[in-house]
Amino acid sequence: MTKFRSKKKHRKEMNVRAGEAYLPRGVFVPLPSLTFRAIVVALGLVVTSGNGIAGQADVVAVEASQSVDKSWRFSVTVRHDDAGWDHYADKWSVFAPDGSILGERVLVHPHDNEQPFRRSQSGIVIDDKIDSVVVKAHDNVHGWGDDFTYRLEK
Repeated sequence: MTKFRSKKKHRKEMNVRAGEAYLPRGVFVPLPSLTFRAIVVALGLVVTSGNGIAGQADVVAVEASQSVDKSWRFSVTVRHDDAGWDHYADKWSVFAPDGSILGERVLVHPHDNEQPFRRSQSGIVIDDKIDSVVVKAHDNVHGWGDDFTYRLEK
């Protein structure tokens, strides 16, 4: 017995071409136009820009020296993609191992065009029994950044 094969080409389940989708049994569904897709992408960028994109403030370097009166002077380098007054690094702090704040430098304005930036604070009193501290930067949207552990050299 001879088997006959159909010479008809069977349609694929879905054929996408030039912004149109052809589904089985003649169902037609237009895909969004390129202009529409561009608008959706642009809106997504606008929504994610601003406050959320700058991320947290992080300490990238610390220097400290002890004064004659036994207090400490800290110079802290902070990195944060400040985005004006709505989202900027607003302080850094020095913490004891138990989490108590030993000292703090308030940053009174954004540093949009100065990244990373360094600021100092003197007069920080640290007990002689403490041999290392944690320094953290803070921003007015995300709060505290990652810990930066600094070993005190006495």
